[in-house]
Amino acid sequence: MKIKKGDKVQVLAGAYKGKQGNVLVVYPEKNRAIVEGVNIVKKHKKPSAENPQGSIIEKEATIHISNLALLDPKSGKPTRISYRIEEGKKVRIAVKSGEAI
Repeated sequence: MKIKKGDKVQVLAGAYKGKQGNVLVVYPEKNRAIVEGVNIVKKHKKPSAENPQGSIIEKEATIHISNLALLDPKSGKPTRISYRIEEGKKVRIAVKSGEAI
């Protein structure tokens, strides 16, 4: 996976196109991620002992990885990712600036 938890990303397509946020959770088996403040859905909660009234809460839903682009650490613009082996470790490289992420 080119995108990991904690990365700053920008949404490339959909209703939230252009929005930026941090990745909270990544699901590699589904190729999806949850991004802070993006793809907000309303969830209806049934009444329970701790919440006798019930409620409607807003939370982030998953978004497909193909609709996300990692932000370049140097310029802050969306970039593709390549890999390089440095000192025996695989390192992610921002294609736009050539900097390690």
